[in-house]
Amino acid sequence: MNRTTENALSKVPEITLIFWIIKIVATTLGETGGDAVSMSMHLGYLVGTGIFAAIFFLAVIAQIKAKRFHPVLYWTTIIATTTVGTTLADFVDRSLGVGYAGGASLLFVLLMASLAIWHRTLGSVSIDSIGSAKPEAFYWLTIMFSQTLGTALGDWTASTAGLGYEGGAIVFGALLLIVVAAYCWTRISHTILFWAAFILTRPLGAVLGDFLDKPLASGGLALSRYTASGALLAVIVISILGFTHRPARLAH
Repeated sequence: MNRTTENALSKVPEITLIFWIIKIVATTLGETGGDAVSMSMHLGYLVGTGIFAAIFFLAVIAQIKAKRFHPVLYWTTIIATTTVGTTLADFVDRSLGVGYAGGASLLFVLLMASLAIWHRTLGSVSIDSIGSAKPEAFYWLTIMFSQTLGTALGDWTASTAGLGYEGGAIVFGALLLIVVAAYCWTRISHTILFWAAFILTRPLGAVLGDFLDKPLASGGLALSRYTASGALLAVIVISILGFTHRPARLAH
């Protein structure tokens, strides 16, 4: 690969069906894995957030310093964002008493602010523009906010809104299908639709993760958080190793 080709490639993957499959599984793992550390290990949300935040920062630094796209490093960073998002949202919503609606509203504002500042600073929030450290830093900050928002939004839908885990999964699954339809049959910006889908996969993963590990009396399957997390991680590893993952091309 010559230097001209290298410079035309991003450090994030091209958006394919396998990307979305891994993303949904990773967000589900974030819920079960975050709960395993904060609840099953009895470390609490604050300590769990500290552990996953440290992993997140190390992963982001490694990702930004990397010279090219590495699928394992990229998905490790995604998993780090979704686990820290789980424990951070739970800490804000439950330990600080902000509540699911308050937490989701706060995180939505932060997410929109991140996208707005990113766009104002660099002129684009498309993954086609992620070819240097500054847009990549915005990219990971925005993803972290979206993952945290997704946890709060998923919990609000399942608990406060009373839809339960299955109902929440149906709602967010239907919204994702609407985004797919808009992608196929409308002229809505693909960048807007990408971020809409990216955000929606997180609450979908949150309710799926809760459905797997919450008690039967609460509407879950009462699976071990460790077993569920291990199985989900295995699916991600197999998907990474079993499929070709190409980097996205930078816009000219």
